[in-house]
Amino acid sequence: MSQHRASEIPVLSDEVREALARGKPVVALESTIIAHGLPRPRNLAVGLELEGLVRAEGAIPATIAVVDGVAYAGLDKAQLERIAGGEGVRKLGHRDLAPALATGATGATTVSATAFLAARAGLRVFATGGLGGVHREWARTQDESADLSLLARTRITVVCAGVKSILDVPGTLQRLETLGVGVLGYGTDRFPGFYLADSGEPVDWTVHGPEEVAAVMAAQDALGGADSALLVANPVARDEQLDPELHDRVLAQALAECRERGITGQAVTPFLLGFLVRETDGASLEANLAAVRGNVRLGARIAGAWAARA
Repeated sequence: MSQHRASEIPVLSDEVREALARGKPVVALESTIIAHGLPRPRNLAVGLELEGLVRAEGAIPATIAVVDGVAYAGLDKAQLERIAGGEGVRKLGHRDLAPALATGATGATTVSATAFLAARAGLRVFATGGLGGVHREWARTQDESADLSLLARTRITVVCAGVKSILDVPGTLQRLETLGVGVLGYGTDRFPGFYLADSGEPVDWTVHGPEEVAAVMAAQDALGGADSALLVANPVARDEQLDPELHDRVLAQALAECRERGITGQAVTPFLLGFLVRETDGASLEANLAAVRGNVRLGARIAGAWAARA
């Protein structure tokens, strides 16, 4: 890792800096899945695996995190191990970045913080699992992920498996429309549901190859409108998805228990996701990982198609 200037946010690894300078494809990866999304020690193995998948497609991975008050795009192995270690590693949304940098904190970046730092670094493609969105019972709680408003003002292409099925999927799609965030179904006219290939909701636009996505990105730039994101909704393979009947049954149980125990606010998502992992004997976690792997591969191909247009 090169010596960095204090004013450089985020600090680019030598590899990422060189790739950008040479017009090579780079894919941003979030670090929350490593720090908070998976059990140890599997989390470190998955973090390294995802970077390897990007490289296998001919692109450079830029895993993003904050270490000792410095935001990085591109981690070395020691930094990745630090994030995976979990000790004192905070979960950082984009609103947490300023205090994290000012206080010397170490934290893993969520979708919103990763998208913000990636766009600031000049990266155009970001691959993740499932987005945050509008929570169920939104009319009562007004609970909505910070991901949505950040993506409405950040020019980056996000490859995702839709939004987590524990959320209000139709409500989330409505908010994305209101916010002007474009949504493309990749090889599908259905919006994926993270663990499921089909959430039951349609998408308006379907693309069938990385070059088509890159063409939409170029058209975004040519139009010169608001700096909003482009979501590429890439469904998990049907043979790797969570069994839909099992999913629906366990999710209904999880939501009921959530209500009975009075769990609200930020505690809802980790509770529901943990419940799904336990009650599906880990099948939801495997579907999650299958979706992330597919998104990372596709993200690298889109980054390659985008770099080829330059």
